[in-house]
Amino acid sequence: MPPSVTQTIRKTAATPPGFLDRDAFELKCVREMILVIQDLWELHSFEMLDTPIVEYTEALGKFLPDQDRPGAGVFSWQDADEHWLSLRYDLTAPLARFAAQNWNTLPKPYRNCRIGWVFRDEKPGLNRFRQFMQCDADILGVDSVMADAELFVLMAKTLEAIGCSPMSYEIRVNNRKTIDGLLFSMEPNEEPGTQSDRRLRILRGIDKLERLGIDGVTDLLGPGRMDESGDFTEGAKLRDPEIAKILLFLEAGTGTEKCSEETISTMEGLIGDNPIGREGISELRQMHEFVSDMGYSDSRFRLDPSVVRGLDYYTGLIYEANLLTGKDRLSSVGGGGRYNGLVTRFLPQVSLDDSAASGFSIGISRLFSILNGPEGPTSETRKLITGPVIIAAVEPSYSSHYQELATRLRQAGIKTEVYLGTSSLKSQMKYADRKNSPCVVLRGKMEMQQGIVQIKDLALGKELSKQISSNQEWRADRPAQISIHEDRMVEAVEEILAR
Repeated sequence: MPPSVTQTIRKTAATPPGFLDRDAFELKCVREMILVIQDLWELHSFEMLDTPIVEYTEALGKFLPDQDRPGAGVFSWQDADEHWLSLRYDLTAPLARFAAQNWNTLPKPYRNCRIGWVFRDEKPGLNRFRQFMQCDADILGVDSVMADAELFVLMAKTLEAIGCSPMSYEIRVNNRKTIDGLLFSMEPNEEPGTQSDRRLRILRGIDKLERLGIDGVTDLLGPGRMDESGDFTEGAKLRDPEIAKILLFLEAGTGTEKCSEETISTMEGLIGDNPIGREGISELRQMHEFVSDMGYSDSRFRLDPSVVRGLDYYTGLIYEANLLTGKDRLSSVGGGGRYNGLVTRFLPQVSLDDSAASGFSIGISRLFSILNGPEGPTSETRKLITGPVIIAAVEPSYSSHYQELATRLRQAGIKTEVYLGTSSLKSQMKYADRKNSPCVVLRGKMEMQQGIVQIKDLALGKELSKQISSNQEWRADRPAQISIHEDRMVEAVEEILAR
Protein backbone atom coordinates (compact mmCIF):
# COMPACT_ATOMS: atom_id res chain seq x y z
CA MET A 1 0.00 0.00 0.00
CA PRO A 2 1.43 3.44 -0.90
CA PRO A 3 2.62 5.46 2.10
CA SER A 4 0.24 8.32 1.31
CA VAL A 5 -2.75 5.96 1.44
CA THR A 6 -1.53 4.49 4.72
CA GLN A 7 -1.22 7.97 6.20
CA THR A 8 -4.72 8.87 5.07
CA ILE A 9 -6.18 5.78 6.70
CA ARG A 10 -4.38 6.49 9.95
CA LYS A 11 -5.27 10.17 10.14
CA THR A 12 -8.72 10.40 8.60
CA ALA A 13 -11.97 8.72 9.57
CA ALA A 14 -14.43 8.98 6.69
CA THR A 15 -17.07 7.01 4.80
CA PRO A 16 -16.71 6.54 1.02
CA PRO A 17 -18.89 8.89 -1.06
CA GLY A 18 -22.42 7.59 -1.46
CA PHE A 19 -22.29 5.39 1.66
CA LEU A 20 -23.80 6.45 4.99
CA ASP A 21 -23.68 5.52 8.65
CA ARG A 22 -27.30 5.13 9.77
CA ASP A 23 -28.08 6.06 13.37
CA ALA A 24 -30.65 4.66 15.78
CA PHE A 25 -33.27 7.21 14.74
CA GLU A 26 -33.12 6.25 11.06
CA LEU A 27 -32.94 2.53 11.82
CA LYS A 28 -36.04 2.73 14.02
CA CYS A 29 -37.99 4.78 11.47
CA VAL A 30 -37.03 2.48 8.60
CA ARG A 31 -37.87 -0.62 10.63
CA GLU A 32 -41.35 0.76 11.34
CA MET A 33 -41.81 1.69 7.67
CA ILE A 34 -40.87 -1.84 6.62
CA LEU A 35 -43.34 -3.40 9.07
CA VAL A 36 -46.14 -1.20 7.72
CA ILE A 37 -45.22 -2.06 4.12
CA GLN A 38 -45.02 -5.80 4.82
CA ASP A 39 -48.44 -5.83 6.52
CA LEU A 40 -50.02 -3.92 3.62
CA TRP A 41 -48.48 -6.10 0.93
CA GLU A 42 -49.38 -9.34 2.69
CA LEU A 43 -52.95 -8.00 2.93
CA HIS A 44 -52.87 -7.80 -0.88
CA SER A 45 -51.56 -11.39 -1.11
CA PHE A 46 -47.95 -10.65 -2.06
CA GLU A 47 -45.45 -13.30 -0.95
CA MET A 48 -42.16 -12.20 0.65
CA LEU A 49 -38.81 -13.27 -0.82
CA ASP A 50 -35.20 -12.51 0.05
CA THR A 51 -32.47 -13.01 -2.58
CA PRO A 52 -28.68 -12.80 -2.08
CA ILE A 53 -27.06 -9.39 -2.46
CA VAL A 54 -24.50 -11.07 -4.79
CA GLU A 55 -25.45 -12.41 -8.23
CA TYR A 56 -23.46 -13.85 -11.10
CA THR A 57 -22.70 -10.88 -13.32
CA GLU A 58 -24.12 -12.70 -16.34
CA ALA A 59 -27.43 -13.01 -14.47
CA LEU A 60 -27.70 -9.23 -14.77
CA GLY A 61 -26.65 -9.58 -18.43
CA LYS A 62 -27.99 -7.03 -20.85
CA PHE A 63 -30.02 -5.55 -18.03
CA LEU A 64 -27.02 -3.79 -16.56
CA PRO A 65 -27.81 -0.10 -16.14
CA ASP A 66 -25.75 1.10 -19.12
CA GLN A 67 -25.72 -1.14 -22.18
CA ASP A 68 -23.12 0.97 -23.98
CA ARG A 69 -20.72 0.67 -21.00
CA PRO A 70 -20.85 -3.04 -20.03
CA GLY A 71 -20.27 -3.49 -16.32
CA ALA A 72 -20.55 0.23 -15.55
CA GLY A 73 -22.79 1.15 -12.66
CA VAL A 74 -22.33 -2.09 -10.70
CA PHE A 75 -19.78 -3.26 -8.15
CA SER A 76 -18.18 -6.39 -9.63
CA TRP A 77 -15.22 -8.65 -8.91
CA GLN A 78 -13.83 -12.03 -9.92
CA ASP A 79 -13.83 -14.87 -7.39
CA ALA A 80 -11.20 -17.61 -6.93
CA ASP A 81 -12.89 -19.72 -9.63
CA GLU A 82 -12.69 -16.78 -12.05
CA HIS A 83 -16.45 -16.27 -12.01
CA TRP A 84 -17.57 -12.65 -12.24
CA LEU A 85 -19.85 -11.66 -9.37
CA SER A 86 -21.74 -8.40 -8.79
CA LEU A 87 -23.60 -6.75 -5.96
CA ARG A 88 -27.24 -6.56 -7.01
CA TYR A 89 -28.08 -3.32 -8.80
CA ASP A 90 -31.82 -3.63 -8.18
CA LEU A 91 -34.30 -6.24 -6.91
CA THR A 92 -35.88 -7.02 -10.29
CA ALA A 93 -33.12 -8.95 -12.07
CA PRO A 94 -32.64 -11.25 -9.03
CA LEU A 95 -36.40 -11.92 -9.03
CA ALA A 96 -36.24 -12.91 -12.71
CA ARG A 97 -33.37 -15.29 -11.96
CA PHE A 98 -35.25 -16.79 -8.99
CA ALA A 99 -38.44 -17.18 -11.02
CA ALA A 100 -36.56 -18.93 -13.82
CA GLN A 101 -34.98 -21.37 -11.34
CA ASN A 102 -38.35 -22.21 -9.81
CA TRP A 103 -40.69 -21.62 -12.75
CA ASN A 104 -42.35 -25.04 -12.71
CA THR A 105 -43.29 -24.87 -9.02
CA LEU A 106 -44.37 -21.23 -8.69
CA PRO A 107 -48.09 -20.39 -8.73
CA LYS A 108 -49.10 -18.29 -11.76
CA PRO A 109 -49.71 -15.42 -11.46
CA TYR A 110 -46.85 -15.16 -8.98
CA ARG A 111 -47.37 -12.21 -6.60
CA ASN A 112 -44.02 -11.46 -4.97
CA CYS A 113 -42.44 -8.71 -2.84
CA ARG A 114 -38.89 -8.05 -1.62
CA ILE A 115 -37.20 -5.56 0.69
CA GLY A 116 -33.42 -5.20 0.77
CA TRP A 117 -30.20 -3.35 0.04
CA VAL A 118 -29.06 -2.58 -3.50
CA PHE A 119 -25.74 -1.14 -4.69
CA ARG A 120 -24.93 1.21 -7.57
CA ASP A 121 -21.48 2.34 -8.61
CA GLU A 122 -22.70 5.76 -9.70
CA LYS A 123 -21.85 9.35 -8.91
CA PRO A 124 -23.53 10.17 -5.56
CA GLY A 125 -25.46 13.36 -4.93
CA LEU A 126 -28.24 14.83 -2.81
CA ASN A 127 -30.44 11.90 -1.72
CA ARG A 128 -28.58 9.71 -4.25
CA PHE A 129 -26.63 6.89 -2.60
CA ARG A 130 -24.44 3.99 -3.69
CA GLN A 131 -26.02 1.74 -1.08
CA PHE A 132 -29.71 2.11 -0.36
CA MET A 133 -32.76 0.09 0.63
CA GLN A 134 -35.60 -0.62 -1.76
CA CYS A 135 -38.93 -2.39 -1.51
CA ASP A 136 -40.42 -4.08 -4.59
CA ALA A 137 -43.77 -5.68 -5.45
CA ASP A 138 -44.29 -7.64 -8.68
CA ILE A 139 -46.83 -9.81 -10.47
CA LEU A 140 -45.37 -12.44 -12.82
CA GLY A 141 -47.12 -14.69 -15.31
CA VAL A 142 -49.96 -12.45 -16.53
CA ASP A 143 -49.99 -9.83 -19.31
CA SER A 144 -52.85 -7.61 -18.18
CA VAL A 145 -53.34 -3.86 -17.82
CA MET A 146 -55.42 -4.69 -14.74
CA ALA A 147 -52.26 -6.08 -13.09
CA ASP A 148 -50.44 -2.82 -13.91
CA ALA A 149 -53.35 -0.84 -12.45
CA GLU A 150 -53.41 -2.93 -9.27
CA LEU A 151 -49.69 -2.36 -8.76
CA PHE A 152 -50.13 1.37 -9.40
CA VAL A 153 -52.79 1.56 -6.69
CA LEU A 154 -50.68 -0.54 -4.31
CA MET A 155 -47.79 1.89 -4.81
CA ALA A 156 -50.11 4.79 -3.92
CA LYS A 157 -51.44 2.94 -0.86
CA THR A 158 -47.87 2.20 0.24
CA LEU A 159 -46.82 5.85 0.10
CA GLU A 160 -49.90 6.86 2.10
CA ALA A 161 -49.42 4.04 4.63
CA ILE A 162 -45.94 5.32 5.51
CA GLY A 163 -47.08 8.90 5.98
CA CYS A 164 -47.44 10.69 2.62
CA SER A 165 -50.73 12.55 2.29
CA PRO A 166 -52.64 12.12 -1.02
CA MET A 167 -51.85 15.74 -1.95
CA SER A 168 -48.11 15.44 -1.20
CA TYR A 169 -47.25 13.14 -4.10
CA GLU A 170 -48.19 12.25 -7.65
CA ILE A 171 -47.51 9.22 -9.83
CA ARG A 172 -46.68 10.13 -13.42
CA VAL A 173 -47.62 7.56 -16.04
CA ASN A 174 -46.54 6.78 -19.60
CA ASN A 175 -46.05 3.75 -21.84
CA ARG A 176 -42.77 2.62 -23.40
CA LYS A 177 -44.75 1.67 -26.50
CA THR A 178 -45.54 5.34 -27.12
CA ILE A 179 -41.81 6.11 -27.07
CA ASP A 180 -41.15 3.18 -29.40
CA GLY A 181 -43.84 4.46 -31.73
CA LEU A 182 -42.37 7.95 -31.75
CA LEU A 183 -38.85 6.72 -32.46
CA PHE A 184 -40.10 4.33 -35.14
CA SER A 185 -41.82 7.26 -36.86
CA MET A 186 -38.37 8.87 -37.06
CA GLU A 187 -36.53 5.66 -38.02
CA PRO A 188 -39.04 3.50 -39.96
CA ASN A 189 -36.38 0.96 -40.99
CA GLU A 190 -35.62 -0.01 -37.38
CA GLU A 191 -37.59 -2.83 -35.78
CA PRO A 192 -39.98 -1.48 -33.12
CA GLY A 193 -39.03 -2.45 -29.59
CA THR A 194 -35.35 -3.03 -30.34
CA GLN A 195 -32.83 -1.52 -27.95
CA SER A 196 -29.90 -0.26 -29.99
CA ASP A 197 -27.15 1.75 -28.33
CA ARG A 198 -28.53 4.88 -29.94
CA ARG A 199 -32.05 4.21 -28.73
CA LEU A 200 -30.78 3.62 -25.19
CA ARG A 201 -28.92 6.94 -25.27
CA ILE A 202 -32.15 8.62 -26.33
CA LEU A 203 -34.10 6.99 -23.50
CA ARG A 204 -31.49 7.81 -20.86
CA GLY A 205 -31.29 11.37 -22.14
CA ILE A 206 -35.07 11.81 -21.86
CA ASP A 207 -35.02 10.22 -18.39
CA LYS A 208 -32.80 13.08 -17.15
CA LEU A 209 -35.29 15.82 -18.07
CA GLU A 210 -36.29 16.58 -14.48
CA ARG A 211 -32.67 16.85 -13.32
CA LEU A 212 -31.04 18.57 -16.32
CA GLY A 213 -33.92 20.48 -17.93
CA ILE A 214 -34.62 20.95 -21.63
CA ASP A 215 -31.13 22.29 -22.43
CA GLY A 216 -29.40 19.30 -20.82
CA VAL A 217 -31.66 16.80 -22.60
CA THR A 218 -31.11 18.62 -25.91
CA ASP A 219 -27.37 18.15 -25.49
CA LEU A 220 -27.80 14.44 -24.67
CA LEU A 221 -30.01 13.91 -27.70
CA GLY A 222 -27.45 15.74 -29.84
CA PRO A 223 -23.64 15.74 -29.59
CA GLY A 224 -23.39 15.02 -25.86
CA ARG A 225 -22.99 16.83 -22.56
CA MET A 226 -20.16 17.69 -20.19
CA ASP A 227 -21.18 18.08 -16.54
CA GLU A 228 -19.75 20.41 -13.91
CA SER A 229 -17.02 17.92 -12.96
CA GLY A 230 -15.76 17.67 -16.54
CA ASP A 231 -17.20 14.19 -17.24
CA PHE A 232 -18.52 13.88 -20.80
CA THR A 233 -21.60 11.80 -21.70
CA GLU A 234 -21.84 10.85 -25.35
CA GLY A 235 -25.07 11.94 -27.02
CA ALA A 236 -27.47 10.15 -29.39
CA LYS A 237 -26.36 12.45 -32.27
CA LEU A 238 -29.89 13.09 -33.53
CA ARG A 239 -30.53 15.79 -36.13
CA ASP A 240 -32.16 19.07 -35.06
CA PRO A 241 -35.62 18.20 -36.55
CA GLU A 242 -35.59 14.87 -34.71
CA ILE A 243 -34.64 16.54 -31.43
CA ALA A 244 -37.40 19.10 -31.94
CA LYS A 245 -39.99 16.34 -32.45
CA ILE A 246 -38.92 14.53 -29.28
CA LEU A 247 -39.07 17.76 -27.26
CA LEU A 248 -42.61 18.43 -28.54
CA PHE A 249 -43.57 14.94 -27.40
CA LEU A 250 -42.03 15.49 -23.94
CA GLU A 251 -43.76 18.83 -23.49
CA ALA A 252 -47.20 17.45 -24.44
CA GLY A 253 -48.03 16.90 -20.76
CA THR A 254 -46.71 20.22 -19.45
CA GLY A 255 -49.25 21.99 -17.30
CA THR A 256 -51.91 19.28 -17.65
CA GLU A 257 -53.31 16.95 -15.02
CA LYS A 258 -54.76 13.46 -14.99
CA CYS A 259 -55.23 11.59 -18.27
CA SER A 260 -55.73 14.71 -20.41
CA GLU A 261 -57.28 14.14 -23.84
CA GLU A 262 -55.28 17.14 -25.03
CA THR A 263 -52.07 15.34 -24.07
CA ILE A 264 -53.30 12.11 -25.67
CA SER A 265 -54.15 13.92 -28.92
CA THR A 266 -50.72 15.58 -29.09
CA MET A 267 -48.98 12.23 -28.49
CA GLU A 268 -51.11 10.51 -31.15
CA GLY A 269 -50.32 13.22 -33.69
CA LEU A 270 -46.58 12.83 -33.19
CA ILE A 271 -46.69 9.01 -33.17
CA GLY A 272 -48.75 8.83 -36.36
CA ASP A 273 -50.11 5.48 -37.53
CA ASN A 274 -47.47 3.31 -35.89
CA PRO A 275 -49.34 0.30 -34.40
CA ILE A 276 -46.98 -0.11 -31.43
CA GLY A 277 -47.46 3.52 -30.45
CA ARG A 278 -51.23 3.30 -30.88
CA GLU A 279 -51.30 0.20 -28.67
CA GLY A 280 -49.45 2.18 -26.02
CA ILE A 281 -52.06 4.95 -26.14
CA SER A 282 -54.87 2.39 -25.80
CA GLU A 283 -53.21 0.84 -22.74
CA LEU A 284 -52.83 4.27 -21.12
CA ARG A 285 -56.56 4.85 -21.49
CA GLN A 286 -57.32 1.42 -19.99
CA MET A 287 -54.91 2.04 -17.12
CA HIS A 288 -56.62 5.34 -16.25
CA GLU A 289 -60.06 3.70 -16.37
CA PHE A 290 -59.04 0.83 -14.07
CA VAL A 291 -57.27 3.15 -11.61
CA SER A 292 -60.35 5.41 -11.59
CA ASP A 293 -62.55 2.44 -10.74
CA MET A 294 -60.29 1.78 -7.74
CA GLY A 295 -60.57 5.40 -6.58
CA TYR A 296 -57.04 6.60 -7.31
CA SER A 297 -57.44 8.78 -10.41
CA ASP A 298 -57.36 12.22 -8.75
CA SER A 299 -54.22 14.33 -8.44
CA ARG A 300 -52.19 11.18 -7.78
CA PHE A 301 -52.48 10.02 -11.44
CA ARG A 302 -50.84 12.19 -14.09
CA LEU A 303 -50.12 11.32 -17.71
CA ASP A 304 -46.61 12.52 -18.58
CA PRO A 305 -44.92 11.66 -21.91
CA SER A 306 -41.50 12.54 -20.47
CA VAL A 307 -41.55 9.49 -18.15
CA VAL A 308 -39.44 6.78 -19.82
CA ARG A 309 -37.63 4.99 -16.92
CA GLY A 310 -33.91 4.68 -17.65
CA LEU A 311 -33.49 0.90 -17.48
CA ASP A 312 -33.92 -0.85 -20.81
CA TYR A 313 -35.98 -3.85 -19.70
CA TYR A 314 -39.33 -1.98 -19.56
CA THR A 315 -41.67 -2.93 -22.40
CA GLY A 316 -45.06 -1.32 -21.66
CA LEU A 317 -46.80 0.83 -19.06
CA ILE A 318 -44.38 2.73 -16.81
CA TYR A 319 -44.88 5.10 -13.90
CA GLU A 320 -42.84 7.15 -11.45
CA ALA A 321 -43.76 8.35 -7.95
CA ASN A 322 -42.71 11.85 -6.92
CA LEU A 323 -42.95 13.72 -3.63
CA LEU A 324 -43.78 17.40 -3.75
CA THR A 325 -41.04 19.07 -1.68
CA GLY A 326 -40.08 22.71 -1.15
CA LYS A 327 -40.78 25.31 -3.83
CA ASP A 328 -43.01 22.96 -5.86
CA ARG A 329 -40.04 20.71 -6.63
CA LEU A 330 -40.66 17.04 -7.34
CA SER A 331 -38.38 14.37 -5.92
CA SER A 332 -38.60 10.86 -7.37
CA VAL A 333 -38.93 8.15 -4.71
CA GLY A 334 -39.80 5.15 -6.86
CA GLY A 335 -41.27 3.78 -10.02
CA GLY A 336 -42.04 0.73 -12.04
CA GLY A 337 -43.81 -0.74 -14.99
CA ARG A 338 -44.20 -3.74 -17.29
CA TYR A 339 -41.10 -5.73 -18.20
CA ASN A 340 -42.22 -8.70 -20.30
CA GLY A 341 -39.30 -10.83 -21.44
CA LEU A 342 -37.00 -10.59 -18.46
CA VAL A 343 -37.66 -14.17 -17.34
CA THR A 344 -37.40 -15.59 -20.88
CA ARG A 345 -33.76 -14.56 -20.95
CA PHE A 346 -33.21 -17.58 -18.68
CA LEU A 347 -36.11 -19.66 -20.07
CA PRO A 348 -36.31 -19.11 -23.82
CA GLN A 349 -38.77 -21.99 -24.13
CA VAL A 350 -41.37 -20.03 -22.11
CA SER A 351 -43.54 -17.69 -24.18
CA LEU A 352 -43.57 -13.95 -23.60
CA ASP A 353 -47.22 -14.08 -22.61
CA ASP A 354 -46.63 -16.77 -19.99
CA SER A 355 -43.57 -15.00 -18.55
CA ALA A 356 -45.08 -11.51 -18.60
CA ALA A 357 -44.19 -9.39 -15.57
CA SER A 358 -44.94 -6.04 -14.00
CA GLY A 359 -43.80 -4.40 -10.78
CA PHE A 360 -42.68 -1.30 -8.92
CA SER A 361 -39.98 -0.23 -6.51
CA ILE A 362 -39.87 2.42 -3.76
CA GLY A 363 -36.53 3.70 -2.47
CA ILE A 364 -36.91 3.51 1.30
CA SER A 365 -33.54 5.16 2.02
CA ARG A 366 -34.24 8.00 -0.42
CA LEU A 367 -37.76 8.49 0.91
CA PHE A 368 -36.50 8.68 4.50
CA SER A 369 -33.74 11.12 3.49
CA ILE A 370 -36.24 13.45 1.81
CA LEU A 371 -38.82 13.31 4.59
CA ASN A 372 -36.16 13.90 7.25
CA GLY A 373 -34.24 16.54 5.26
CA PRO A 374 -34.31 20.34 5.46
CA GLU A 375 -37.72 20.46 3.78
CA GLY A 376 -39.12 17.53 5.78
CA PRO A 377 -39.54 17.03 9.54
CA THR A 378 -37.12 19.05 11.69
CA SER A 379 -34.46 17.60 13.93
CA GLU A 380 -36.97 17.89 16.79
CA THR A 381 -38.59 14.77 15.32
CA ARG A 382 -35.73 12.76 16.80
CA LYS A 383 -37.01 13.57 20.28
CA LEU A 384 -40.14 11.58 19.55
CA ILE A 385 -38.09 8.39 19.87
CA THR A 386 -38.08 7.49 23.56
CA GLY A 387 -34.80 6.30 24.99
CA PRO A 388 -34.27 3.76 27.77
CA VAL A 389 -35.10 4.15 31.42
CA ILE A 390 -31.75 4.84 33.13
CA ILE A 391 -30.92 3.29 36.50
CA ALA A 392 -28.32 5.63 37.97
CA ALA A 393 -25.15 4.31 39.58
CA VAL A 394 -25.60 6.13 42.91
CA GLU A 395 -23.61 3.57 44.95
CA PRO A 396 -20.98 1.52 43.08
CA SER A 397 -21.34 -1.32 45.59
CA TYR A 398 -25.00 -1.77 44.56
CA SER A 399 -24.19 -2.68 40.93
CA SER A 400 -25.70 -6.16 41.15
CA HIS A 401 -28.85 -4.79 42.78
CA TYR A 402 -29.23 -2.21 40.00
CA GLN A 403 -29.12 -5.05 37.48
CA GLU A 404 -31.94 -6.76 39.43
CA LEU A 405 -34.05 -3.59 39.12
CA ALA A 406 -33.31 -3.47 35.40
CA THR A 407 -34.42 -7.11 35.03
CA ARG A 408 -37.80 -6.29 36.62
CA LEU A 409 -38.36 -3.44 34.17
CA ARG A 410 -37.24 -5.46 31.15
CA GLN A 411 -39.55 -8.34 32.12
CA ALA A 412 -42.37 -5.78 31.88
CA GLY A 413 -41.23 -4.91 28.35
CA ILE A 414 -39.60 -1.61 29.33
CA LYS A 415 -36.34 -0.64 27.63
CA THR A 416 -33.83 -0.21 30.46
CA GLU A 417 -30.15 0.52 30.95
CA VAL A 418 -27.98 0.47 34.07
CA TYR A 419 -25.46 3.29 33.95
CA LEU A 420 -21.92 1.91 33.81
CA GLY A 421 -19.08 3.93 35.20
CA THR A 422 -18.22 6.19 38.10
CA SER A 423 -19.32 9.59 36.75
CA SER A 424 -21.00 12.11 39.01
CA LEU A 425 -24.78 12.06 39.33
CA LYS A 426 -24.90 15.34 37.40
CA SER A 427 -23.02 13.71 34.51
CA GLN A 428 -25.35 10.72 34.63
CA MET A 429 -28.37 13.00 34.34
CA LYS A 430 -26.80 14.67 31.30
CA TYR A 431 -26.22 11.21 29.85
CA ALA A 432 -29.89 10.32 30.38
CA ASP A 433 -30.94 13.54 28.69
CA ARG A 434 -28.70 12.83 25.70
CA LYS A 435 -30.23 9.33 25.44
CA ASN A 436 -33.70 10.95 25.53
CA SER A 437 -34.56 8.85 28.56
CA PRO A 438 -38.12 9.27 29.91
CA CYS A 439 -37.01 8.85 33.53
CA VAL A 440 -34.13 7.97 35.84
CA VAL A 441 -34.36 5.53 38.75
CA LEU A 442 -32.24 6.56 41.77
CA ARG A 443 -31.40 4.34 44.74
CA GLY A 444 -28.75 5.06 47.34
CA LYS A 445 -28.15 3.91 50.93
CA MET A 446 -31.09 5.80 52.37
CA GLU A 447 -33.51 4.44 49.75
CA MET A 448 -32.23 0.89 50.37
CA GLN A 449 -32.84 1.22 54.12
CA GLN A 450 -36.40 2.52 53.55
CA GLY A 451 -37.26 0.04 50.77
CA ILE A 452 -38.01 2.78 48.26
CA VAL A 453 -36.71 4.14 44.97
CA GLN A 454 -36.63 7.69 43.65
CA ILE A 455 -37.95 8.15 40.10
CA LYS A 456 -37.23 11.35 38.23
CA ASP A 457 -39.60 12.10 35.32
CA LEU A 458 -37.26 13.94 32.93
CA ALA A 459 -39.88 15.04 30.40
CA LEU A 460 -42.17 16.46 33.10
CA GLY A 461 -39.17 18.03 34.80
CA LYS A 462 -38.31 19.97 31.64
CA GLU A 463 -41.84 21.32 31.45
CA LEU A 464 -41.95 22.32 35.14
CA SER A 465 -38.52 23.95 34.95
CA LYS A 466 -40.00 26.60 32.68
CA GLN A 467 -42.17 27.75 35.60
CA ILE A 468 -39.37 27.90 38.23
CA SER A 469 -37.31 31.06 38.37
CA SER A 470 -34.50 30.23 40.82
CA ASN A 471 -32.11 27.38 41.54
CA GLN A 472 -33.08 27.52 45.22
CA GLU A 473 -36.74 26.97 44.38
CA TRP A 474 -35.72 24.10 42.09
CA ARG A 475 -33.74 22.37 44.85
CA ALA A 476 -36.52 22.84 47.40
CA ASP A 477 -39.35 21.48 45.22
CA ARG A 478 -37.42 18.76 43.38
CA PRO A 479 -40.04 18.87 40.59
CA ALA A 480 -41.18 15.71 38.83
CA GLN A 481 -39.35 13.44 41.29
CA ILE A 482 -41.28 10.89 43.36
CA SER A 483 -40.46 8.44 46.14
CA ILE A 484 -42.20 5.11 45.88
CA HIS A 485 -41.95 1.61 47.37
CA GLU A 486 -39.71 -0.61 45.27
CA ASP A 487 -42.59 -3.05 44.67
CA ARG A 488 -44.43 -0.29 42.77
CA MET A 489 -41.41 0.79 40.68
CA VAL A 490 -42.56 -0.95 37.50
CA GLU A 491 -46.09 0.44 37.81
CA ALA A 492 -44.79 3.99 38.37
CA VAL A 493 -42.47 3.82 35.37
CA GLU A 494 -45.34 2.53 33.20
CA GLU A 495 -47.44 5.53 34.25
CA ILE A 496 -44.64 7.89 33.24
CA LEU A 497 -44.28 6.18 29.87
CA ALA A 498 -48.03 6.35 29.32
CA ARG A 499 -47.87 10.13 29.76
